[in-house]
Amino acid sequence: MLSYRHAFHAGNHADVLKHLIQVQIIDYLGQKAKPFWYIDTHAGAGAYSLTEGYATKTAEYVEGVARLWQRDDAPAAVKRYLEVVAAINTDADGALRYYPGSPWFAAQTMAGSEKLRLFELHPSDHQLLQDCFADAGRRVRVERANGFEAIKSLLPPPPRRALTLIDPPYEDKADYQHVVKAMKEALKRFATGTYAIWYPLLQRAEIKEMVKDLKGLPCHSWLDATLTVRTPSKDGFGMHGSGMFIINPPWTLYATLQETLPWLSKALAVDDGAWHSLEYREN
Repeated sequence: MLSYRHAFHAGNHADVLKHLIQVQIIDYLGQKAKPFWYIDTHAGAGAYSLTEGYATKTAEYVEGVARLWQRDDAPAAVKRYLEVVAAINTDADGALRYYPGSPWFAAQTMAGSEKLRLFELHPSDHQLLQDCFADAGRRVRVERANGFEAIKSLLPPPPRRALTLIDPPYEDKADYQHVVKAMKEALKRFATGTYAIWYPLLQRAEIKEMVKDLKGLPCHSWLDATLTVRTPSKDGFGMHGSGMFIINPPWTLYATLQETLPWLSKALAVDDGAWHSLEYREN
C-alpha cells in the first residue's frame, strides 16, 4: 500500500521509543573497530519538517519529542537521543523545527566509513530520501523497493555485522505476517545480525500473534519493549502505544531500558493508562 506517509506521525511517542533504541544499538555496535551496516526496510523520507506540511496537520510530535525537548532531568539514553534530534535543529534559538527519520539517526550516529542501505517504496518519499542523502556518496545507497523482499540480497552483509530496522506501516494487516516471514528468512541467511522490529499497539489480534511468532524464532536472544501512553479507546480504534522487538540485542540494552522506560512512560503519559513493559530471553 502506498497511501502511508510517515510525515503525519513524525516525532510522536512511537518515534521516540523507536529512535531512542536505535541510537543505543548503533552506539553499541560502534564501540568495536570492526565496520557494520545499517539496513532500513521502510526508510521513509529521511527527515521531516514540524512547522509545515503533513506534520502540522496532526501535530503528533507535540505529545512526543516536544515533551522531552526542554527537559533537564532525562536519563542518559533520552539525553543521547535528544542530542541527535538537536543536530538537525541548528538554529540559534534552539527551537524544535525538524525531526530526523531513522536513516538520518543512523547516519548521524554511525562513523563516516559505515554503510547504509535504505529501501522505500513510496515514490514521493523515495525521492525525498534520495534528496536527503544526495551528497552522501557511495556510503549510502537508496533504492525504491519492497524492503521485505530487498533485504534478501544483502544478507549476510560483507562485514558480517549489521543492524536491520524493520518498520512497516502495518496499514495492510498482511504486514504482520510479512514481518515474521522476513525474519525467518533473514535468520537463515544471517543468524548473528541484530534486527529491530517496530510495531504499533492496537487492539488487533494480529499484533499479539506476530509477537508470539517472533518470540519463537531460532535466535540467540530477544528483547521486547513496549511503551503505552494512553488507555486503549473503548471503540477499539487508535494507537495507544508501540513496541520494539529486538533480535540479538546488545547485552547493555536491557539495563538501559530498565532505567529509561519508567521515566519515559511518565514523561509521555496522556492519561493514567500510560505504562511500559520489558522482557528479555536467551534461547
